Amino acid sequence: MSSSYDKFQKRRLISSYFSVILSVFLVLFLVGILGLFVLNSKKLSDDFKEQIAMTVFFKSEANDTILKAFEAELKTAKFVKSSVFVSKEDAAKVHTEIIGEDFMTFLGANPLQNSFDIHLKADFIDAKNIRRIENKLRENPMVSDIVYDKQLVNLVNDNIKKVSFWILIISGFLTLVAVLLINSSMRLSIHSNRFIIKTMQMVGATKSFIRKPFIWKSIKLGMIGSALAVLALIGTLIYLNTSFPNLGILDDQLMIALVLLGVVAVGILITWISTYFATQRFLNLRTDDLY
Repeated sequence: MSSSYDKFQKRRLISSYFSVILSVFLVLFLVGILGLFVLNSKKLSDDFKEQIAMTVFFKSEANDTILKAFEAELKTAKFVKSSVFVSKEDAAKVHTEIIGEDFMTFLGANPLQNSFDIHLKADFIDAKNIRRIENKLRENPMVSDIVYDKQLVNLVNDNIKKVSFWILIISGFLTLVAVLLINSSMRLSIHSNRFIIKTMQMVGATKSFIRKPFIWKSIKLGMIGSALAVLALIGTLIYLNTSFPNLGILDDQLMIALVLLGVVAVGILITWISTYFATQRFLNLRTDDLY
C-alpha cells in the first residue's frame, strides 16, 4: 500500500516538474522569438527603406570628368549607402528590353540621359532629410533632374511608426502573459508540496531553511526550460538564415547572444521570484487552511 502510494507521489512529482519545464520552455521560446523579431524589425525596415532609389539625371553637356567627380563625391557622402552609374546607352538597352523594340531606330538618336541611381542610408530616408539632400545635389549645375517616389517615402515612414508602436504593445502584453504563466506553473508545483512545507515548519525548521531547497529546485527547472528554449531559438535562427540568406539574420551575433542570455536570465529570475512568494504563502497559512 505504502509502495503504491510512494509511486503515485513520485509520478505526480515528475509530472509537476515536467509541466513546469514545458511551460517555461514554451513561454520563453515565444518571448525569445518576439525579442529576435524586435531586434530584426529595424534591420528589415532599414533594408526596405534602402531599396528606395533616388535617380539623378545629368545634362547632355556633362562630360566624363564631371560624372567621375560626382561619383567620387557620392562615395564620400555620409548619406549614401550605394550608388550605380547608368549610362544613357545602358538605359536605352533596358528600355528596349521593356518595350520589345529599339526606339532609337525611328528617333534617330538616344534621348535618354546619363544618371546615377542612389540608395540612401535608412537614417536619412524621411521627407525632411531627402528634401535637404535633393537641394544639395541640385546645386550641381550639370544636374538636370532628380526623381524619387515621394509618396512611398512618406508611406513607409508612417507605416513603420505604426508597426513599431503595435510591436511595443504586443511585446509588453506577451511579457506579462509569460510572467503570469510561469508564476502559475510554479505555484501549482509548490501547492503539491504544501503538506511537506507545513510539516517542516511544525518540527521547527526556519522559513529560509524550508524555502531554500524549493527555490534551488525551481531555479534548476527554470534553467532546463531556458536551455531548451535557447536551443529551439538557435535552431529557428539557423533555419531562417538558411531559408532567407539575404536578410542576414545571424549578422548581429552580439545582439542575438544578448537576447539568448536574456531568455535564460528571465527564466531563472521568474522561477526564483515565483517560488519565493509561493512558499511564503504556504508558510503563512494555518494548518486548517491547507485543506
